[in-house]
Parts: sequence; C-alpha cells; structure tokens
Amino acid sequence: MDSATDAEFIFELLNTPKFIKYIGDRGVRSAGEAGDFIENRYRLSYRDNGYGLYLVERKNDGVSVGLCGFVKRDTLPGPDIGFAFLPDYERQGYGFESADAMMRHGREKLGFTTILAITSLDNDASGRLLEKIGLRFDRLIEGGDETLKLYSTES
Repeated sequence: MDSATDAEFIFELLNTPKFIKYIGDRGVRSAGEAGDFIENRYRLSYRDNGYGLYLVERKNDGVSVGLCGFVKRDTLPGPDIGFAFLPDYERQGYGFESADAMMRHGREKLGFTTILAITSLDNDASGRLLEKIGLRFDRLIEGGDETLKLYSTES
C-alpha cells in the first residue's frame, strides 16, 4: 500500500458508516491524514510485525475495493485477520476470496498455527464470513469499552 497513491481510497474507506460503526472512527478527515495513517499504521505493521493489511483490488481493472490482512493486537495472543470493503463492493465475493487467500498465506508463508478475529456483537456479516473461512466463535471478550466476539481457528 502506497501512502501517496492509496490515500484517497483509504480516506473514503475509513469514513464509511460501516467502518466507523464496526471497526471504529480513526479520526482521518482528509486524504493527507489518510496518507499519514497508511505510513504510521499499515506500513509500520509490516516493519514491526512482518505482516499487515493488503489492498484488495479487482483483477480486471485494478479498482481498489477494500482491505484484508492480519493485524497484531496487544490484547490478543495471536494474529487477527481483518477486512473492510467499500459498500459498493460488499456481497460480491471479494471478502471471501481475499480472506480465504489470506488464511492460506498466513498458514503457508507466515507460519501461523492459530488465527484469531474479533467482531462487534452485532456484526453478523463479518461473523458469517469468518466461519466460512474456517474460524469458529470462541467466546466473548472485553475490548476497551465494549464486548466483542472472539473467533479462532482453534475453537
């Protein structure tokens, strides 16, 4: 992901109503701030952890449709698979295709034996996708000021 060329897309994605509701308001209010966010969050994850989120693009025309990859959270004992898509590209198979590929990448290339995921209590669509790629609901956990669903490949 490039902070200059992908900033407009990230700005748009981070400010969609579903992103804010289910993932959180990142406080990114301009493309310039999105470029900084890419550099200081997404690219930093690759430098510090060896993995992070990937830009998901359509094969036929290269249009950016979402993000998918792994996040290192201090509150979880393993890598957390995450994804987010622009509303126009939801329910078209991009989530499954990218998350399924990411699960293979995590196991085969990164050596992950356990993969985790968290969702808010009412994010049923993400829960269904997580189950479709092989994770199972494990338990409820406290995540800051809210209760979250924890999914795991070991449940």
